[in-house]
Amino acid sequence: MTAPAPQSQTLDRGLRILEHLAEAGSPRPVMEIATAVDLHRSITYRLLRTLEDRGFVERDPAGRFGLGLTVSVLARGVRTSLQSAATTRLTPLVERLGCTGFLVVRAGADAVTLTSVEPRDVPSHVTRRPGTRHPVGLGAPGLALLMADPPAADDRPELVTARATGWAVSEGEVIPGVRSVSAPVLAPDGTARAAAAVVYTGNRDDVADIGRAVVATASAIAADLP
Repeated sequence: MTAPAPQSQTLDRGLRILEHLAEAGSPRPVMEIATAVDLHRSITYRLLRTLEDRGFVERDPAGRFGLGLTVSVLARGVRTSLQSAATTRLTPLVERLGCTGFLVVRAGADAVTLTSVEPRDVPSHVTRRPGTRHPVGLGAPGLALLMADPPAADDRPELVTARATGWAVSEGEVIPGVRSVSAPVLAPDGTARAAAAVVYTGNRDDVADIGRAVVATASAIAADLP
């Protein structure tokens, strides 16, 4: 049997840097990035320069590094049909509710934002960047991804409630002060392909109506998929 090829340490380090910048959501100084990915500053800087040369990261006037346009170009080819269906179905929902809508998918133990739709003509709204991730099981989108899983004795009460209502609700679990409502986008076999969600700040007295609207949107996305 042929031994598996050794892991590329340099590639792994570069990917860890990109993952950190995606989670951070805004440009960060070299030292902060080095600390976050547990690398020496000089190694981190060399990797950032290489990524910068290829357009994967960009440097702002203050010398901080953030994700570059090449990442966006590559992202356009990821789960294209799912992104297209989500954007089409989330747009009218977002405009009707006046809050940000987005779609998350499961990547290992994380829930990762695949696409986001922001409302127009709204004074303020929550921004959700594609590539943002948080642990599955936290926040309404994470719970929605778990709703199709078989029930377990250690399920959170919020997950049990979500299965009963058809949608998950959370407050401040991922971003302090932000509320979220989410429902799973189900595959033909009943598993969750993704989760559709909306986020907003402040109190609203129409959460049940929002939940039903998100469920309908998630079902429409599922129906649009091949």
